[in-house]
Amino acid sequence: MKEQVQVMIDWIEKRLKEPFSLDELAAYMGYSPYYCSFTFHRLTGMSMRRYVLLRRLYLSTYELSLNRKIIDVAFAYNYSSQEAYSRAFKKIFGLTPKEYQRQRVPVQSTVKLTFHQNGADNYMDVSKKLEVTKVQEDYKELFDQEVLHILNGQMMYEEFKEQKLMGASIYAPFNEAMCVNETSEHPFGETFIHLRANGHGENAEKYTDKVIAPLEPFFSAKHQCIVLWFGEDLFCQMNLLTLLAYLEQTNFEGKVFLHSFREDEFKVNQVELTLGHYDTTYQEVLVQHQEPTHTLIPVMYQAVHLYLDMLKEENQVVRYIKQNQNLTSKELVKQLLSLFPAIGYGDTQYLQLIEKVRS
Repeated sequence: MKEQVQVMIDWIEKRLKEPFSLDELAAYMGYSPYYCSFTFHRLTGMSMRRYVLLRRLYLSTYELSLNRKIIDVAFAYNYSSQEAYSRAFKKIFGLTPKEYQRQRVPVQSTVKLTFHQNGADNYMDVSKKLEVTKVQEDYKELFDQEVLHILNGQMMYEEFKEQKLMGASIYAPFNEAMCVNETSEHPFGETFIHLRANGHGENAEKYTDKVIAPLEPFFSAKHQCIVLWFGEDLFCQMNLLTLLAYLEQTNFEGKVFLHSFREDEFKVNQVELTLGHYDTTYQEVLVQHQEPTHTLIPVMYQAVHLYLDMLKEENQVVRYIKQNQNLTSKELVKQLLSLFPAIGYGDTQYLQLIEKVRS
């Protein structure tokens, strides 16, 4: 089945700038349109049309970054008008193509689905070193010893620390998964610690040692500049939102930079963030589980809507688990990690979800 769907994906990818026809794909595959559509959805967790929509819009952001006329980009990706393209673009990214061209803010990457990857780990390791070196060359002031860098997770922190990727800077990890379990109005306070520890099945002391203590540089010093290294996925973006809410609550007055990156290729996209609405968004999304009222950068906008979708009983991952009950938990986790990179859950989160669905 994987081989069949990979052939479908390859066929679709070659025709992303052409009208999509399920009948033509079915004729090429030698199966019925229903079988192709059903098989694709069952294995990938999304419809073909959704895949085509996300790929077209993501690829179009590159064309926009080259300052191409929006109407030309719209026609290039088979939209009937600039208005139709702009509506689709805003629905996915939370801003119009014109606003994207003006602001140059990061979006979640929608890369070609593939079920056969070889040597990815080696590539990522080399890519990460090269990309950080490039960032350091372009923004030397962000690698000064007075700058604080916050890394998403212990593994990333240890890698950066061991290789001294940020020079003489101070850095600390955020070892949390804010995309699951309840939180409190005030990040990192006593109520927060007890609520989060309980959600993870830990005592407050153990949670403090794992999450709060490593973040001490974030709490104790008055830095003039903080650089936040967080991926595009929902997991990372909810962690990022928590840190930004804390900075607003404590009236941080320095500069804040986001180094957003793709996990698969570690391509860093830098943007300076303006504080002012992240605490409100944190309260609305992570505390109250409601839609945000403020405009967010696309990568966070997309993550927020994924987060709210994942709170539903019948979210896309739950549906996929139910449709693939024949797979072992180990096989399911492997599939979920591959097919839902925008969510960013790890093994632990997926195993808990699988157990919940099957019970």
